[in-house]
Amino acid sequence: MNLPETPEDAAHGGSGWSPRTESLLQEIGKIWEKCGVDSEWAPLKAVLMYRPGPEIESITDADDALMLDIPDATGAKGQHDSLVEAYRDAGVKVLYVTPDDVPPPNLMFVADLFFMTPEGAILARPASTVRAGEERFVARRLAELGIPILRCVRGRGVFEGADASWVDSDTVIIGTGLRTNSEGAAQVTSLLQEMDVEVARVSLPQGAMHLMGTLRFVDRDLAISWRTRTPQAAVEALQSHGFTVSFVPDEDEAIHGLALNFVTLGPKRIVMPAGNPRTQSYYEDMGIRCKTVEMNEIHKAAGGIGCLTGILNRESTT
Repeated sequence: MNLPETPEDAAHGGSGWSPRTESLLQEIGKIWEKCGVDSEWAPLKAVLMYRPGPEIESITDADDALMLDIPDATGAKGQHDSLVEAYRDAGVKVLYVTPDDVPPPNLMFVADLFFMTPEGAILARPASTVRAGEERFVARRLAELGIPILRCVRGRGVFEGADASWVDSDTVIIGTGLRTNSEGAAQVTSLLQEMDVEVARVSLPQGAMHLMGTLRFVDRDLAISWRTRTPQAAVEALQSHGFTVSFVPDEDEAIHGLALNFVTLGPKRIVMPAGNPRTQSYYEDMGIRCKTVEMNEIHKAAGGIGCLTGILNRESTT
């Protein structure tokens, strides 16, 4: 039966029509799940993680898996569980990626697979064929959780979330290099500029896997970096925004202990890998409270605490 169309019908803009007037940002926490990030140091509220499973039990060649050595599967799972426990003890909500099939070997490094903004996630496109497709598992989980996916990096662009950091609520720094190319960075920049966010692009040196491995933030005006791997342009960008930039004191601990690969729980509170006494003492001398977790088996997979942790939500700084 065909019903007549009249201007008075709500479906055609009549008196019953209810226009959507709130912005996407205003709908976060109402229509959409509570999420969003506009800093790297504000209190951490929720993270997305993947507990390593059968995919790491069958590794026979570390290079083929983009790893430094073959981790002990039981040890790696136990260390991942300890990190989750540390987050929960700190009041952080931990959510999991739940693939319905055996994933590629690096899915545990969830931080690489998306970058969170105040309005939702930018889905990454990993640079290596070994990791190609991992983003599908994260995309599905974000959708299940009700978190907006604002953009998927496309074309020949590659971008990994660990190559971007919030300097402040108006500024993001993106590193290009091995894992993020110029096209991928340009696509992420375009979206951020639509949000009136300024983007500082820097080129990472040879040997730097991600920006995350060279630069971390512990407070609104304090960053810690790796002197020989952090681009001078990045240091200058931070200083121009009022940051003091300190440098890790022990390069051996930075290389072998991943002492800079930590996650900030809140202002001057971090969870960092155990076994880095000189760097931990240096952090504590700056007034930083350090929770330590054993990570030696995870480190064999060429990643650490920051890499394992996809940040879904921090307190807003605005």
